[in-house]
Amino acid sequence: MEKSMRRYMRVGTILHVSYKQLGSGEGPILECLKKIVTDPYFEVVEVTHMKDAEVRKAAADMIARGHMTSSYGGQGRMLGAGLNINDLNEEGRQKALASLKEGIDEAYEMGVEDFAFLAGRYEEKTKEESFQALLKSTRELCEYAKSKGDMPVLCEVFDYDIAKKSLIGPVDMVKRYAETICAEYDNFGLMVDLSHIPMLHETIEESLLPVQQYIRHAHMGNTVIKSPECPAYGDEHPRFGFPNSENDVEELAAYLRLLLKIGFLNEKKRPIVSFEIKPFGEEDPEVCLANAKRTLDLAWELV
Repeated sequence: MEKSMRRYMRVGTILHVSYKQLGSGEGPILECLKKIVTDPYFEVVEVTHMKDAEVRKAAADMIARGHMTSSYGGQGRMLGAGLNINDLNEEGRQKALASLKEGIDEAYEMGVEDFAFLAGRYEEKTKEESFQALLKSTRELCEYAKSKGDMPVLCEVFDYDIAKKSLIGPVDMVKRYAETICAEYDNFGLMVDLSHIPMLHETIEESLLPVQQYIRHAHMGNTVIKSPECPAYGDEHPRFGFPNSENDVEELAAYLRLLLKIGFLNEKKRPIVSFEIKPFGEEDPEVCLANAKRTLDLAWELV
């Protein structure tokens, strides 16, 4: 592609994945954030729960002064606490719902652009009951977010049988879910992730084309699924080109090419497209970010 990628998308990274020591909501958040805000490659930084309200305020101020956009990932609120938004136990579902509503409050407090969550685990024999519980929870989240402003609520598509084992999920379930909620709410959409597509046992086309009209946010990443014995197996988001991994320059180019073809990448309303790359072991975060940026630059040349 001869035109700059900046004409079609806003490139971001997920702060607490790029710097994995921040996942607990504590640690050198502002120091790490400054590295992203002062890097002109990025227009977006994705954040999550920050335990200290003063840190949240300082982070929001830094992002605004850096002329950047932010997004809030609520997935860790579920995964870290073992919560499930489609829990068939009503007490458990309410706990998950309360945590995500608290996340929506924080997202509005920080002035982010959108809020994301994930569907929980399920049992095959009670899959439909879990789906109905998910619909109920999603409606409540959309209503809650809408009562406070116009911030969209997004469900991220994850694997269903490898790591997160999420109900959403394989593309047929994703399509049914998005069709149902989007018919009722205009503040709902999907978040897709290149690293999750191989884990879904789907091609890029199989995973994205049936739900193309519902996609509102995209991630770029990598995965290892060849064997459970391989380092970084599962939903670990290693750097591009990691040994035995699935995604590198060619795969990222194919992903972006399709996102451009379906109109997700566009010049009128540039969407967020963020890296989800996590240092493996003792890898240096800056080296992994350089890997991601270099891979994207090379991939865009092939789009």
